[in-house]
Amino acid sequence: MSGHQDDETHEHDRGLSYDLPVLARRRMIRLMAGAGAGLVPLVGCTADGSSSTARTSPSATDTRAATETDTTCAPIPEETAGPYPGDGSNGVNVLKESGVVRTDITSSFGDSAGGTAEGVPLTLTLTVVDAASGCGTPRKGAAVYVWHCDREGGYSLYTEGVTDENYLRGVQETDDQGRVTFTSVFPGCYPGRWPHVHFEVYGSLEDATSATAITSTSQLAFPKDVCDTVYATEGYEGSVANLRRLSLESDMVFRDGHDHQLATVKGSAEEGYAASLTVAV
Repeated sequence: MSGHQDDETHEHDRGLSYDLPVLARRRMIRLMAGAGAGLVPLVGCTADGSSSTARTSPSATDTRAATETDTTCAPIPEETAGPYPGDGSNGVNVLKESGVVRTDITSSFGDSAGGTAEGVPLTLTLTVVDAASGCGTPRKGAAVYVWHCDREGGYSLYTEGVTDENYLRGVQETDDQGRVTFTSVFPGCYPGRWPHVHFEVYGSLEDATSATAITSTSQLAFPKDVCDTVYATEGYEGSVANLRRLSLESDMVFRDGHDHQLATVKGSAEEGYAASLTVAV
């Protein structure tokens, strides 16, 4: 599948006019936050809901510290949806197809070709919380749409060879804890982008399946050590050289900060990985 491996195929994911407005707004927000850093520390949520400046929770007696952490929880950074969202914003719309609401996104559904994405198993859990309440209130009844490339770096519905597939795309409604969980495979690394998962948060399942009223659009990043381990396995050979040319600090999306987007990942290449991230909106 050579079509998706060249730079031209993913040119839109590198900061053309489609992406620049979102990135410019994000940098402005960060500059404004930095200007007030001496007065109010900006602290984000990690995958387990704790402060990004302290991996352990404050003690029960440290009420002041706990309150400061809660009230300064930062919303997930807004990012570009890239050129392959499949949400109707650039033509194709998978969100209105019957069967898109599902947990297992490894296989295509509906009128697609019926293929299955191969790769190292990945369980992805996103916990959506209310930023205004300091990340302490789960967003029950919200919805999350996720999509990402396959292990060869191709996107279903768009990349030559998999345009008839719609795998690695799906929607889930958040539970009482604000969580959604997807069964997938670890994505590959294509030229110019750090390994990532795209996601959109909607206010409700109805909003998601009608592709209206997006609350937030962002991306999840994977730790380098996990990527190195996965890409040493069969089927990911093309990702090795691509990852070697990249870093989180140079990636066009994550280079201005990835504290709130770097997933916590546990597991092994043999048994599969579980990735989790708290998404404050």
